[in-house]
Amino acid sequence: MKIVYICSPYRGDVKENLEMARKASRFAVDVGCLPIAPHLLLPQFMDEETERQQALDLNLCILDICQELWIIGDKLTEGMKFEISNASARGLRILPVNMEVGG
Repeated sequence: MKIVYICSPYRGDVKENLEMARKASRFAVDVGCLPIAPHLLLPQFMDEETERQQALDLNLCILDICQELWIIGDKLTEGMKFEISNASARGLRILPVNMEVGG
């Protein structure tokens, strides 16, 4: 089973962004992949404001076990750009994913 890193916004409208990450994760499961969305996990026990760099470092460890990075949404945050850059450096396949019907 392919492990995919869900790269989508967190900051800003956190409630809406978490819902987008949940939908992307469900979509990944529906197409036969194992999704990993760090921003659905790490904020459960880490503080975004005081532990952001440590969370970003953990994201890099997570990237090491993934085969693809899926870009969700049409706006790239600084955190997403960091993840995409590091995924590229690791040789991961990077895909913009459209979850809309017919997309």
